[in-house]
Amino acid sequence: MINKIEFIAREAGRIIRQNFGKKHEIKYKSNLSDLVTETDKKSESLILEFINREFPGHSILSEESGFNNKTSEYLWVVDPLDGTTNFAHGLPIFSVSIAVLKNNETIYGVVYDVMRDVLYSAEKGSGVFANGKNIHVSKRSELKECMLVTGFPYDFTGKDSVFKMFESFLKKSRAVRRLGSAAIDCCLVAEGVFDGFWEATLFPWDVLAGKVIIEEAGGKVTDFNNDPLTLELKQFLGTNSLIHEKMLHVINST
Repeated sequence: MINKIEFIAREAGRIIRQNFGKKHEIKYKSNLSDLVTETDKKSESLILEFINREFPGHSILSEESGFNNKTSEYLWVVDPLDGTTNFAHGLPIFSVSIAVLKNNETIYGVVYDVMRDVLYSAEKGSGVFANGKNIHVSKRSELKECMLVTGFPYDFTGKDSVFKMFESFLKKSRAVRRLGSAAIDCCLVAEGVFDGFWEATLFPWDVLAGKVIIEEAGGKVTDFNNDPLTLELKQFLGTNSLIHEKMLHVINST
């Protein structure tokens, strides 16, 4: 199955790349910061048609189309274009993210970093690869030596803690970055570029592929209570495992 997931992720990425830098039809979801373009829809249509053709009995949860429940033990969780705002503004940091769950456990994760042409691919129990090369998380254990990454919600109303958390990590780490694609953030933790990634407001399609990618690279993923992620996730913490408890302490102290 992993080869088929990789194939359709690359095909969706090809559509996205062909449309990058062109004028887009932009629509808004929850607010003016929450965008969707015609390219999101084209990418999603391609992926969903593929799943329905190749795995017609499988359920699908996709960002733009919602939940198609076929009461299968398999569930595909799809973000057809993670980083839409970057894409719409001409910033070449965005991805295709596809996870496959079996009985609520993520068993496959594929993230295609479109403009760098890097395909991250993980199968539970078999490691993780970036364009065929095995990758691992970093070995940094001191927060002050670590580079972290985060993201922000579309709506900041009543979310002052998001800024306090950001300030705390900025003071306690070497650096904090914000790229605008949670799936890519996860992959760069798995690759040892970043040492940890936290975000307070996410959805399953943003990070479930990234979850198994981090774990198969030797990292750890939980919510802010140090509990395993579920399909109802909002909070996400993924680290090289060595700084996980330290990041949890900062998160829960702000």
